[in-house]
Amino acid sequence: MLKHRIIRPMLLLAQTPKALHRFFQLKPPDLPRTPGGEALHMKCCLLSTQGPAETGRQGQPQGPGLGTRLLVTTLFGAALGGAWLAMRAEKEQRQQQQRTEALRQASVGQGDFSLLDHQGQARCKADFQGQWVLMYFGFTHCPDICPDELEKLVQVVQQLEAEPGLPPVQPIFITVDPERDDVTAMARYVQDFHPRLLGLTGSAEQVARVSRSYRVYYSAGPKDKDQDYIVDHSIAIYLLSPDGLFTDYYGRTRSAEQIVNSVRHHMATFRSVLH
Repeated sequence: MLKHRIIRPMLLLAQTPKALHRFFQLKPPDLPRTPGGEALHMKCCLLSTQGPAETGRQGQPQGPGLGTRLLVTTLFGAALGGAWLAMRAEKEQRQQQQRTEALRQASVGQGDFSLLDHQGQARCKADFQGQWVLMYFGFTHCPDICPDELEKLVQVVQQLEAEPGLPPVQPIFITVDPERDDVTAMARYVQDFHPRLLGLTGSAEQVARVSRSYRVYYSAGPKDKDQDYIVDHSIAIYLLSPDGLFTDYYGRTRSAEQIVNSVRHHMATFRSVLH
């Protein structure tokens, strides 16, 4: 009989925490007693029916595990990063389209030109239609800026040539000093840069016409005792599309890598307006 009186409260304790609360509220006289009259001391173990992932240290419900939280945080961060990159790319593309449209409306490079290349062959703008062109205006007696810019132009052409699948780019050097830069001088000068660099020259009137077309400023300085002089001129590399249209320009501060990235972008987004 005593055994049954002991086991029954233990089963009650193992069933619910509420039963445990009622058990500890029992008054001493209500506790089971031994025949000797002393209160019976019982030891019991509460067995939880919940798994370790569902209960905390004190039986309180827990959320997802650490691994799950890290995974959710990583995915959330990746989603935010992807959205930011997409918005940034869209913004840059929109800005580039706006820049291209503004440059086209500037009417730079409109009309044709007629010049001689460094081999004495007549050249006009239509000769380069269907090709991407990088064009620079300068003069062969330039002490430093022109050689530096032509070296940069050549680096751009070489990097683009090394990328399979990209169309070739024709480099062109147009003189703003027709008095000294005849066909022979141009041939001697361009051979030091790139085998496909094409030097163009012409009469003073022809050079002035093509320079005005591309908004190139130039002015010859005073001659020294050796009849030498410097020509002050605009410094920019021009990009022409296969349609023969002025597409972009790059000032002296633009690096070769920046120009390569720009030209590559123009190639990828090019849509002919002539067809």
